Amino acid sequence: MSAQLNLIDNGMPIDFTVDDVMKYHGPGFPGGVAHAVKVLERALPALSPDSPAERREITISTAHRGQGVRDTFEAVARAVTEERFTVDSTLERSDRGSTLERYVFVLTYRGTTVRLEIREGFVTDEFITLGRKADRTEAEDARLTVLKQEMADRLLAAPADEVYDFVG
Repeated sequence: MSAQLNLIDNGMPIDFTVDDVMKYHGPGFPGGVAHAVKVLERALPALSPDSPAERREITISTAHRGQGVRDTFEAVARAVTEERFTVDSTLERSDRGSTLERYVFVLTYRGTTVRLEIREGFVTDEFITLGRKADRTEAEDARLTVLKQEMADRLLAAPADEVYDFVG
């Protein structure tokens, strides 16, 4: 499934695909890119139901610290350089366990705010454990690379409303 994110930039339509974002981000964290794309796919219609959102008016807070997530919100919304992107550890949901606790996103646009949290089944315990391990071996790095791509593939194959729920 190839997502296309439709926005407005100073009155002009602008569209982004996963491939566009990956060109900006590079190959490092395809899972993070896929997460942020799914969040945007889910959130944008709720934030601006009648027309595409103005990309430079979207504010994002998340408990997710990943580079792929950050780069997606920068590429699509220019949120990092324009200081509308915040990593906020208080958003973590420790009651959901270490595998899901950081997959929380709060987006605001023109006075409307949505909060999204990931559903179970998209992020594996093995991915989290290996990703947080300080001194990985070469074999563990190779395995983590595989797990990142498998997660990205899982996320991108699913409709956004089956990946992220609106909560609160």
